[in-house]
Amino acid sequence: MRAATIVDGRVEVADRPDPEPQDGQLLVRVRAAGLNGADILQVAGHYPPPPGVPADIPGLELAGEVVACGRRAGRFEPGDRVMAVVAGAGQAELAVVHERTAMPVPDELDWTAAGGVPEVFTTAHDALFTQAGLTVGERLLVHGAAGGVGMAAVQLGVMAGARVTATVRDEHAREQVKALGVNAIDPAAFVDEGEYDVILELVGAINLDGNLDALATGGRICVIGVGAGAKTEINLMKLMQKRGRIHGSTLRTRPIEEKAIAARLVEKMVLPGFASGDLSVPVTASFPLEEAPAAYERFSAGKKLGKVVLDI
Repeated sequence: MRAATIVDGRVEVADRPDPEPQDGQLLVRVRAAGLNGADILQVAGHYPPPPGVPADIPGLELAGEVVACGRRAGRFEPGDRVMAVVAGAGQAELAVVHERTAMPVPDELDWTAAGGVPEVFTTAHDALFTQAGLTVGERLLVHGAAGGVGMAAVQLGVMAGARVTATVRDEHAREQVKALGVNAIDPAAFVDEGEYDVILELVGAINLDGNLDALATGGRICVIGVGAGAKTEINLMKLMQKRGRIHGSTLRTRPIEEKAIAARLVEKMVLPGFASGDLSVPVTASFPLEEAPAAYERFSAGKKLGKVVLDI
């Protein structure tokens, strides 16, 4: 098979051995695979995959057709359209997916859109609802809302009845996010626009002190992105006075049982939003697999709204 392959800190397209499905796994003919910040870190050597996952093939999400099933995999059959979060190796013509983490692709989504769903919508849903406990009527702040996870979180917040504020640095992208029916603002203004019950931090440490200032009493800060820095100093008195909570999360290294639970929640609570029209997958650009290096360049260039996807 052909695959996006990490060679000396850059991405090339190369031939790699075909994977084989093990017990409980599906072999998927990948049709589309989204790029994520974790892929950039992996290429740079900063975010290796878990043991047992090819270290030289990036890709945390994919959509495609089942071509074979391992033993004790009984929910899906060859020909079914599926999508999933994977621990790596998703940006290839073939990939293995544990059946418990696979989800059916909604009829409303084409392959390109489906390839940009699993990682960002699972991450956003898990952070907002499973971890931060966002409820109807609460005020939600999403930092870095123009990215894939940010766009997913904004839409999920609106669909759940939250009052959503989104920080977006690029002015053009800010107007597009505002069209989703949210208060899209320059990042410099977020403290004055508070207070917020839930803050989803996708940017990093530079926002943390301001987040504490803008946090409502009993508020929750969920940190799932640190692209603008991972270290800072905070005043714990602010956290105590707000009776607030700060917690962090990653999805990639979780046990299969936790990933399966997250997938079932997304299947039940999120996927119907594509049928109803409440959710969409903004795609900034898509590239064929052979142009994977260009896709990585586009992702790293910034000023994108939503996803960059490889069509495979």
